[in-house]
Amino acid sequence: MAGTAPTLEHALRAARGRIAAEDAELLLLHALQRRDRAWLFAHAADPVPADAASRFESLIARREQGEPVAYLLGRRGFWTLDLETTPAVLIPRPETELLVEQAAVRIPADRSVRVADLGTGSGAIALAIASERPQASVVATDASEAALAVARANARAHGIRNVEFRHGDWLSPLAGERFDLIASNPPYIAAGDPHLRQGDLRFEPESALASGSDGLDAIRTIVRAAPAHLLPGGWLLLEHGWEQGEAVRGLLRLAGFVDVATERDLESRDRVTLGRWS
Repeated sequence: MAGTAPTLEHALRAARGRIAAEDAELLLLHALQRRDRAWLFAHAADPVPADAASRFESLIARREQGEPVAYLLGRRGFWTLDLETTPAVLIPRPETELLVEQAAVRIPADRSVRVADLGTGSGAIALAIASERPQASVVATDASEAALAVARANARAHGIRNVEFRHGDWLSPLAGERFDLIASNPPYIAAGDPHLRQGDLRFEPESALASGSDGLDAIRTIVRAAPAHLLPGGWLLLEHGWEQGEAVRGLLRLAGFVDVATERDLESRDRVTLGRWS
């Protein structure tokens, strides 16, 4: 009948001709203010309310222009957490969970330790570590006040109280303090890399992505400064690009770290390099 509202099934079918099927499902759920994909299919024959249809069309159009789904939804899952995600922060990615895994291995669960997360962004790493190790005291730094606002909101939303957020570049807010473990997912793409103008990266803060002509400037800064902030036997863990493992291992050894090693992600690519301060 003319003027009849399309069903959820028809709306999805039309959207799948314009954007990826999974994206269409997530955006329709968001437009309907729902989160359960099973509900979406159980109600496939339901009509789409006019206001939701309008929101859905707007979201599809923005996704067609390349805007990341995480920013359109305002959320992204990371570890066991559902995190607010805005254009002020890097979108949390599954490969970064390896950094959390490796940190958790080195943080005892039965005693209080001090941990720092540098360049926290949405707070993903700091909050994941804090949730896994509630006896740990975590300090998270970021040079962006807007990013810290997102991170603090995420901490409040999850009731995580063993994280303190500080404004400043890398280790500068940690003057005079030492930690059992320092972790960071710093920018590591080379400035001018064409990938910065492709896909989701076009919409993310470039300061959280690119660092110098070879992508290693931020990592060099952290490696140089970290020894002054690590307790004897403390660990430094760094996420980096899949071709940078050898270079980062060299930087750590040159700075005096021992037990230097690189862990690989699920695609068997170098992803996290770590070293212990002796």
